[in-house]
Amino acid sequence: MHEIGLIQAVIDEITKAAEANGITRVNKVRLVVGKMNGAIPDALEFAFSVLSPGTIFEGAALEIEPVDVTLSCPRCGAESVVSEIAYFCPECGARARVVKGTELYIDYFEGDDGTGEGENDESRDGAAHTAGQRPGGA
Repeated sequence: MHEIGLIQAVIDEITKAAEANGITRVNKVRLVVGKMNGAIPDALEFAFSVLSPGTIFEGAALEIEPVDVTLSCPRCGAESVVSEIAYFCPECGARARVVKGTELYIDYFEGDDGTGEGENDESRDGAAHTAGQRPGGA
């Protein structure tokens, strides 16, 4: 199950980016996963659920966008989207070139920068709770 290693690499990369940008908690991670890269979305989700507790990812949502395989045929020029792994043009049967479906990358992540910390600090006797409210109480 190489998905554990893939998710660990994703967590490491996002952790570096989060630290560089003052993000203290990650709420959502979106991955783009091509159907030909060999990563199984369910296994990626499982790996994320196993590796995220106790980290800045705890409780974060993992969203996976699957990408179908797209073939380009050098013989007939057709570009075809196929739902399964394929190497031959569905139009003419010639050996085709894979142009999409091998991706695996982090599309984006969302997180909090920690600026809301301290609002629940009880030593401020409740003043911090109202200081963050908009005029008019909304």
